[in-house]
Amino acid sequence: MLTSHATNIYANSKARLQIREIARPTVTGVSRSGVLQDVASPLPRQIPRPAQRAARPTSATATSSGVPTADSARGTKIVDNVYDVIVVGGGLSGLVTGQALSAQHGVNNFLVTEARERVGGNITSMSGDGYVWEEGPNSFQPNDSMLQVAVDAGVEKDLVLGDPKAPRFVYWQNKLRPVPSGPDALTFDLMSLPGKIRAGLGAIGLINGAMPNFEESVEQFIRRNLGDEVFERLIEPFCSGVYAGDPSKLSMKAAFNRIWILEKDGSSLVGGALKLFQERRKNPPPPRDPRLPPKPKGQTVGSFRLGLKMLPEAIERRIKDQVRVNWKLVSLTRDGDRYSLVYDTPEGRVQCYSRAVALTAPSYVVADLIKAEVPAAAEALSSFDYPPVGAVTLSYPLSAIRDDRKDAQGNVPGFGQLHPRSQGVTTLGTIYSSSLFPGRAPPGHMLLLNYIGGATNRGIVNQTQEQLVAQVDKDLRLMVLKPDAPAPRVVGVRVWPRAIPQFNIGHLELLDKARGALEAKGWNGVFLGGNYVSGVALGKVVEYGYESAAKLAKHLTAAQKQVAV
Repeated sequence: MLTSHATNIYANSKARLQIREIARPTVTGVSRSGVLQDVASPLPRQIPRPAQRAARPTSATATSSGVPTADSARGTKIVDNVYDVIVVGGGLSGLVTGQALSAQHGVNNFLVTEARERVGGNITSMSGDGYVWEEGPNSFQPNDSMLQVAVDAGVEKDLVLGDPKAPRFVYWQNKLRPVPSGPDALTFDLMSLPGKIRAGLGAIGLINGAMPNFEESVEQFIRRNLGDEVFERLIEPFCSGVYAGDPSKLSMKAAFNRIWILEKDGSSLVGGALKLFQERRKNPPPPRDPRLPPKPKGQTVGSFRLGLKMLPEAIERRIKDQVRVNWKLVSLTRDGDRYSLVYDTPEGRVQCYSRAVALTAPSYVVADLIKAEVPAAAEALSSFDYPPVGAVTLSYPLSAIRDDRKDAQGNVPGFGQLHPRSQGVTTLGTIYSSSLFPGRAPPGHMLLLNYIGGATNRGIVNQTQEQLVAQVDKDLRLMVLKPDAPAPRVVGVRVWPRAIPQFNIGHLELLDKARGALEAKGWNGVFLGGNYVSGVALGKVVEYGYESAAKLAKHLTAAQKQVAV
């Protein structure tokens, strides 16, 4: 589900005025106040706040790597250091870039700056009254990149993995139907026999037609290759779950490139898969890092013992001397062979210089920063769409769950469920949080994380908490709850006005336009990053963070050689 993704430490301080709208959520009710509430009861119960984390530097005055030594005429403090790299944005992309610069490339003269009061971006793990829940991304695919970053950050022992046999469901024709996961591919009832035959013939290239010379949407690509049933019953709800997007607008090439490239290279999906397998046999990947945990079996997902927040917080501890929070970047300019970055900080305005800059903030934030200096790049970046998404976390007694959803032990197995837009359900999808990972709810309770909104339902930003909860509860009663189920306990409600970047048709061309404009301006040391570049899944973000660090290190080496010559 929505990945793609911290303890509630919002303070009553003017320092909360961060980079404008950088993934800043609209919080209704419990998430901001720290209250769990029963809809049926007006009496709130306070969540104990976590212990205050140890203080760390928020400005350059507290580090030996660069201190403000002079004031300009406008009172700006100038840092007495030229950094090798400044990473703008303390989300997972920026943190992984910083950690990799240090651990893998020996670059320690860098900063990671974050406009808000905490690192982690949209990763927002909460806890209280026996619950642990997510209000942003909820999990990740435990590929080697994710395992690598967990090891590098020292939290591999805190990894938790879902049951690889846990079924996933799609709501179709008034029934939750399991998605095929292996041997059941021929017997599952989500698709008809003619639909399965059509998908098979298209996959091997018999009736998929020629690949067109224009950029196809996800809908066009899937209908042509695999047929209408695969699109309507599998891919459309999947797009809603991953991107909260509209598959008639999402680009297959940009959003699902690894699948798109199979047909491009092999004339069909099966042909491309066989060709890829042969190439990997001829050119096997390098040996796997022996420090990594064993590869999880099956199709599972992962998190950490206390939620996803454990990863960014662990990386922050590793590079704490290079992390600055409450630093809002207000200008970025070129100054000879270096870049000037001016920040508003709790100690006043600070100016830093760097040989390279990695911009990992959302594209619309970056566009505002560079529009005066590189307007063509800003125009391209500002065109990316970020629709709103709401995370509504509700708890019900296990006794309220329909008996046909339970196993012989009375538990509710499964990863979660997706809801095609055609089935009359407003909620995009539901995660069975307490079934997926241990310790997410008190005994006897079922914790359900529900996502609502997205590209086809933008009106959620105008709805109240009560309206969102009522809609989700109504949908759940249609699918998983008994008719006499009690009102839910509202564990958390959070609306992200700009949640997930949409990789719509033309996305890659716009990204190339932005990069080309930066290069034409002579800003070769400015690198674009973040999930609008890498992809929205956490594994993609982490993978790109490592790649970004390698590119930055290579750029620094080339620049040093040029100076030496």
